[in-house]
Amino acid sequence: MDKNYKMLAKTFFGFEDILAEELQNLGAMKVVKGVRSVEFVGDKGFMYKANLCLRTALKILKPIASFYVRSEEEYYRKLYEFDWEEYLGVNQTFAISATLQTELFNHTQYVALKAKDAIVDAFRARTGKRPNVDIHHPDVQLHIHIQRNEVIVSLDSSGNSLHQRGYRMATNIAPINEVLAAGILLMSGWDGQCDFLDPMCGSGTFLIEAAMIACNIPANIHRKEFAFERWNDFDQKLFDVIFNSCIKKMREFHHRIVGYDKAPSAVMKAKDNLRNADLAQYVTIEQKDFFTTKKENKEAPLHIVFNPPYNERLPIDTEKLYASIGDTLKNHYPNTDAWFITSNLEGMKFVGLRPSRKIKLYNGKLESRLLQYRMYEGSKKAKYQTENVNNTKK
Repeated sequence: MDKNYKMLAKTFFGFEDILAEELQNLGAMKVVKGVRSVEFVGDKGFMYKANLCLRTALKILKPIASFYVRSEEEYYRKLYEFDWEEYLGVNQTFAISATLQTELFNHTQYVALKAKDAIVDAFRARTGKRPNVDIHHPDVQLHIHIQRNEVIVSLDSSGNSLHQRGYRMATNIAPINEVLAAGILLMSGWDGQCDFLDPMCGSGTFLIEAAMIACNIPANIHRKEFAFERWNDFDQKLFDVIFNSCIKKMREFHHRIVGYDKAPSAVMKAKDNLRNADLAQYVTIEQKDFFTTKKENKEAPLHIVFNPPYNERLPIDTEKLYASIGDTLKNHYPNTDAWFITSNLEGMKFVGLRPSRKIKLYNGKLESRLLQYRMYEGSKKAKYQTENVNNTKK
């Protein structure tokens, strides 16, 4: 039976709570939130499941060594003395990434290079041979994190970032990251229990992630490979058991998911990505300008999530765009829970509506806000008055 060990899931700023909840729902033990990361405990099978199912994780790291250093020489020596042959064969390839929160070193590249030298020198001394470096497709991906004087060496079980789901082949300008999209959807409370609309859908990322959440489809079901599949202890039978177990938990979806975009090229790319994700039966994409549309069923609840264009990559008339968003929601989308993310912090004031929530996030390196607008049938004041009358009668 595989033993349990500590692992670390990396994520975006602001997603720590959601990722912790995802891990707990999957069955992780000893879940502890950090900054842009969540620690947890599980076995090999759970590591496979975490990579396959987590929607808001970017990487799953498995720490294999931890030690303290006071100098560059001590850093090299302790890496040299580590038993690398348990994890890396002399005929295998490897690569090293690094992150730093220390005054001992200034450059991540230098830290990675010194680690490479220590590993190669150790193999030469013990076997007369050395493993080669392959930065593009290594057999073993190592990650080194130095916090003050502590060095933590981990195996990267994911390989390429887990936002690379495998379904998005065609993109438009400034596509939203898949992990960011999934996190926003979960943060907005999307659970597949009503109709969904992305009125500026671009290449369709929100639509696809929304459908995967609604149908409980594993986030990375379309990935061609995880790094752990190249490890010496990879268990194909165990992975197949985990994979099939996750597939059995998929469910049907009985509402509508719709996307609009006014650009024909965007509509075409979104439809291509939907086909790649095998979700075309759940999602409808139409060439429409959101600002000329109206909600089809005013009585039925609707969940809207979207990512408007922003000045950094797409030229826009900020005041006109955000005023139009507010006017369209207010006049044509009653009984709707609307969310959008923007890095245009100046543009928010032109919406003309008071947001119910403002959540600080980052879209890449851009500081952004996730905004929620609850649109009611009639005025908000009238809704509250009606609710108060009904409560009094009870």
